[in-house]
Amino acid sequence: MDRGRPAASGKVSVESIVWDERPTLLAAAVRMLGTRADAEDAVQEAYARWVRLDDAERESIRSPGAWLMRVTARICLDLLGSARVRRERYVGEWLPEPVPAYASPAADPAEAVERADSVSTALLLVLETLTPAERVAFVLHDVFALSFAEIAEVVGRTPAACRQLATSARRHVGERRGAGVPPERHAALVTAFAEAAGTGRLEALVGVLDPEVVLRSDGGGIVSAARHPVRGADDVARFLLGLARKLPSATYERVVHGDGDGILIRLDGAVSAVISFATDGTRITDIWMMRNPEKLGSWH
Repeated sequence: MDRGRPAASGKVSVESIVWDERPTLLAAAVRMLGTRADAEDAVQEAYARWVRLDDAERESIRSPGAWLMRVTARICLDLLGSARVRRERYVGEWLPEPVPAYASPAADPAEAVERADSVSTALLLVLETLTPAERVAFVLHDVFALSFAEIAEVVGRTPAACRQLATSARRHVGERRGAGVPPERHAALVTAFAEAAGTGRLEALVGVLDPEVVLRSDGGGIVSAARHPVRGADDVARFLLGLARKLPSATYERVVHGDGDGILIRLDGAVSAVISFATDGTRITDIWMMRNPEKLGSWH
């Protein structure tokens, strides 16, 4: 499917003011679905539905942006049910797609929303534990400030029920997400990790890892990856050092994404993996290694 601007012919066109909503819609869909490819499909379908309206129907819509957001959210709600079925058949660990951030601030506020840390792997994994209705209600209200009346139109429940959904989701996210770590401290720990890994010494790498650290790797059944989580500082360190020995030609770059500083791995110049980290401010507690090429498109 072409994920660019919908084609226009004859009287059917998407006004530039409507098309400018796309970054915001995509940002919401990424949070609801966890991958950019699925999010782009959802947004494309929302625009296709807009194009299919006749002139009178479009003119009757007072806020096209709000209409597109509600339609996108309904599409995402439908997709979330089928996505859970697909993930039950997924080969190995399923991880949400790491989203690049940018050093310079976005000129468009909507793009800034997409790049915020609310699209971190840590949060997206927590959102995966919510029901589809809770996830949609949380994203629409807490991230994009839609009213409960608007959310009710999406999930097919009363505004009061939507308020309860958002409250339940917010409590669950707060319990699972934990305290935030200052970006500079996170960056320092990633630097310490890179330096320790560069020595090739097991004890040096173990020293920067939490004793209960967990590494998850997503290859999607397309490329090799650990089928199950690797747990414990010693086993994680051995896994990473063994991987480095198998890939002597690999190059490593510092990148920034929704989780803060991370590492991008290239093989023969091509992007091979993006590594994301969670820390407690003292040591690294979680490592997420994205190897599935279908989830690395944003990094090429």
